[in-house]
Amino acid sequence: MDLVELEAVEGLRWTWNSWPAEGSNMIIPLSIMCTPLMLKKEVPLLPYEALQCGGCDAVLNPYARLDYQSRIWHCPFCFLRNPFPRPIADTNLPAELFPTYSTVEYCPTQSHYPPAFVFLVDLSTPQDELRPLKNQLLLLLHHHLPDHALVALITFDSMVYLHHLAYSHCSSLHLFHGNRNLSSDRIRNLLTNTHGHGHPFLLPVSECQLSITAAIEEINSTSNPTPTPTTRPPRCTGSAISVALGLLESCLLNTGSRIMLFTSGPATLGPGIVVDSDLRHPIRTHHHIFTSQARHHAKSSSFYNHLSSRLSASSVVLDLFACSLDQVGAAELRLPVERSGGFMILSDSFHSDPFKKCLSHLFTSDLQNMNFDATIEIVTTKDVKISGALGPCVSLHRKNNNKNGLVTEAQVGEGGTSLWKLNTLTPKTCIAFFFQVNQEQNIQPGSAFLIQFITRYRQGNMGGHRKRVTTAARRWVAKHSADIAAGFDQEAAAAVMARLAILRAETCHARDVVRWLDDTLVRFTSKFGDYVPEDPSSFRLSSNFSLYPQFMFHLRRSQFIDVSNTTPDETAFFRLVLNREGVVGSLIMIQPTLFQYSFDGPPVPVLLDIRSISPDFILLFDSFFYVVIHYGSKIAQWKKLGYDKDPNHDNFRKLLEAPELDAEQLVADRVPVPRIITCDQHSSQARFLLAKLNPSVTQNSTYTDGSDIIFTDDLSLEVFLDQLQVLAVQS
Repeated sequence: MDLVELEAVEGLRWTWNSWPAEGSNMIIPLSIMCTPLMLKKEVPLLPYEALQCGGCDAVLNPYARLDYQSRIWHCPFCFLRNPFPRPIADTNLPAELFPTYSTVEYCPTQSHYPPAFVFLVDLSTPQDELRPLKNQLLLLLHHHLPDHALVALITFDSMVYLHHLAYSHCSSLHLFHGNRNLSSDRIRNLLTNTHGHGHPFLLPVSECQLSITAAIEEINSTSNPTPTPTTRPPRCTGSAISVALGLLESCLLNTGSRIMLFTSGPATLGPGIVVDSDLRHPIRTHHHIFTSQARHHAKSSSFYNHLSSRLSASSVVLDLFACSLDQVGAAELRLPVERSGGFMILSDSFHSDPFKKCLSHLFTSDLQNMNFDATIEIVTTKDVKISGALGPCVSLHRKNNNKNGLVTEAQVGEGGTSLWKLNTLTPKTCIAFFFQVNQEQNIQPGSAFLIQFITRYRQGNMGGHRKRVTTAARRWVAKHSADIAAGFDQEAAAAVMARLAILRAETCHARDVVRWLDDTLVRFTSKFGDYVPEDPSSFRLSSNFSLYPQFMFHLRRSQFIDVSNTTPDETAFFRLVLNREGVVGSLIMIQPTLFQYSFDGPPVPVLLDIRSISPDFILLFDSFFYVVIHYGSKIAQWKKLGYDKDPNHDNFRKLLEAPELDAEQLVADRVPVPRIITCDQHSSQARFLLAKLNPSVTQNSTYTDGSDIIFTDDLSLEVFLDQLQVLAVQS
């Protein structure tokens, strides 16, 4: 069974599928990319409570040993003897003991807790931008939200306006000053003292459809449409989010809810301020942030860090839909959005297809899978210790987190625990978990170890509690066993290293992150390569390792590390998406795919290299965030002459249609929806493709072979690999 097929069964991708019993330094961490709710063909639904070990809380699984006469099951994690509560026989085994069911799901009861949605609308958005936004919100209310879903409406500019939805014969608002940083308790007291438990503001769609429809239709822009403004529009974004969260807290909702923020500019006042209103003060850049010249960044980040804790405590998701040609403060907002599992969409306009498609996808495809209030708990055998996690999750520190001594002191990301909180969870949510070998245990090569993932969540649409349990086993091997190399997953390793790199990039300059990636790669290839010391020409990597260096070459050049051509908002967006995507999606972001279309046959994959560009070919490039259809100069010329409309050139028409159809398929189910760019060779839009290609031919090349060239001083992949070989063989 290959690694992709194994992932389809377990929902797991291991960087190393065989672990060394001696616990030697593997350079690449012992880690697992876990997609806990991955859609699988066979996951038995069990209508009863899970049976858990009284010692370590592990759930009954196929690796447990049973004593049928005594009705005892032996926990394979802590070896405790547990009573079996009902009669059992080898001819009547429960599903969780079947060897083929490494994953089972428990759904003992069906309860109904309606999801809640708070729409948070920026009134400083220009009127022509508000119109399509209002249309989209009305479309959600009338066609996509179930009648039992709870909804609320908050608008803001220099003030925060909480709309009263209990009756529709007149408008009623509750006002909060945008400059004030109201505490959670203060907001709760203001609402509960006035209106009991805040329910006049948060009602089922069936009870308030008329009033909320009227309120949305009456929304108008308060921004001053001056042709040459001298100040930015007033926005108290931080206060508005805090009020929205206070509303949900006052309603005592811990069942799962979303705050959906729609904005078109940065906060200019109140907590969470990004930039001063005076246009003479430019919005912060990466340089300003790294040199502590961004006046408001540290204070605003601290505010949103505290807000993130409140979101986690109440199981509330924060989504950011930002449509603007300028930055809106996504860099400051990234922490609460990412940790709560929310969406972040950056687009030019509320008119744009990416915005409309993302919002529509969220409620048409994901509403059934919009699960809330989730936790993931890990149970391991005593020979494995837990280091931490990276992804849209938060550590839940409990008094007994380390009751078995299986949590390491050295933490990675969200560490110090064996239990993590996720405010929302979809079938695509992926968390990277990190582990260490417990050196205190006497581990014998050939013996097995177990890791169990217990995911508890609440279904968003129906509200029922579910518990999905995945139990995976691997074997310990000797320090120099060939199984170590055979079990290396270079794709999962690249995804894990990308998450570690962007974690480091939050506090280090790009050059320091690149240096760390290079040092790690040199040590890795030196450890696992075959070579004669001091002889670079003798260096070889086995097939299981051979692609990993080029993954690192593209990662170090990517927008995740090199921020010279991106804004802080764009960087925050790119890193947030990478931090939750699975191995396949992460790999496309790190090393995009490139396909060539020609008259010679079906499309074929080609190297991500400048030499792949030719006048006679069409290229389809997928970088996850955008898809480029690149027409060679000869193809572009034939298009301009209209040959595709000539019945005598039907093959040319089909050639042009093929990449367009494939591009539509690529973006169909992807969120955020990628932008499709069509361009001709040597056109300005071709830069989106050229920026990602290996610069094997540059302005400094002595022989170009008639190929296009890339104007850059960056190393080519060939030079990078040559230098790697020289460094790897040094003793």
